[in-house]
Amino acid sequence: MSCPRAVSAGTRYAAEPWQGILDDQLISLGTNVSTPSRHITLKELAAALGVSTATVSNAFNRPDQLSPQLRQRVFSEAKRLGYNGPDAKARSLRTGRSQIIAVILAESLTYSLNDAVASELLSGIAEVLDEQHHTLLLLSGRQSPGQLPGSMSIADGFIIYGLMPSMALIETLPTNRPRIAVDFNLDGQPTVHIDNQPASQAIANHALAKRPRRVGILTLRLTEQPCNGPLSDDLTWLTAEQTITRERLDGFYRALEAHGIAPDTVPIWNVEENTHEVCAPVIARILDLPDDERPDLLLCMSDRLALTALTLAEQRGLRVPEDLRLTGFDGIAEGQYRAPRLTTVRQDSVEKGRIAARMILGLDPPGDQRLPTELIIGESCP
Repeated sequence: MSCPRAVSAGTRYAAEPWQGILDDQLISLGTNVSTPSRHITLKELAAALGVSTATVSNAFNRPDQLSPQLRQRVFSEAKRLGYNGPDAKARSLRTGRSQIIAVILAESLTYSLNDAVASELLSGIAEVLDEQHHTLLLLSGRQSPGQLPGSMSIADGFIIYGLMPSMALIETLPTNRPRIAVDFNLDGQPTVHIDNQPASQAIANHALAKRPRRVGILTLRLTEQPCNGPLSDDLTWLTAEQTITRERLDGFYRALEAHGIAPDTVPIWNVEENTHEVCAPVIARILDLPDDERPDLLLCMSDRLALTALTLAEQRGLRVPEDLRLTGFDGIAEGQYRAPRLTTVRQDSVEKGRIAARMILGLDPPGDQRLPTELIIGESCP
């Protein structure tokens, strides 16, 4: 006799004991299990157990409030009577809260999950949401408002990460829900940043202490118009209020001026996306310049840019740091594991995520947070 679908008894209750209750009611594995004629309510289950409705609710939603023995007793009786757990929709209507926090990412979901900095931020957010029994909803700012799921509208709050390609999506968010902006500014909303300008100035000061022959700067999305290559005068630059890239550039410029180098004499190459595939063609053109034009110091606005430059330089027989010195930004693990180690600025992206999540849940007061950074001196620019 065939079974309608496979159910693993050894894993069904791996996450929560009550998650297998519905399967036990609907699937008969050679025994006569009848389905109750109607769903019982939380109140009826509490009466059958002789406990309060709050006790039953805590068993499903706040397990730390009950002893393991009492919680198991609630689940056993729920299983026997066919109670499948609290109705999330009903709870949302009753309390006005869905226990869902939406994170809107400036890039695609694929990019964000693969990017070391974005994934660390999400890890910090998820850590706090897990502790508080909330659900994380991931959305991409690359989608149009019409493509977004309806579940977005019931989120209790929104964490918005990075410069949005269009503010149209932000304008569709419910105005009565809290918002936290991370790594960019949103008018009147709390923000979580690092000290980008002082951090960039510090790493550039270190690099310029040994006078370079020629300096070059690699930026990330500095202009309103798409640009993957050298910046031209006809492009409109984003402001420091719009993007951390401009803050980092301002830090580089302050260091250049302090070392007697006019910023307008330093070439800038813009990269549209912080990936090897997008930045490699730009960096290849820089490294293929004639010896008397190629920079011997590249100030890069991310570790991914610096690591790509390091790989391409090695392929061309250029020695780092003898022929080319490189600095990065972010402090991702990859830059510290390979040789030569990157000179970079380390930021705690996990902690940024924790702070944003705690503020959006009301665990910490909302406000503007600036996290410190750490200058790491590696072999790429000793």
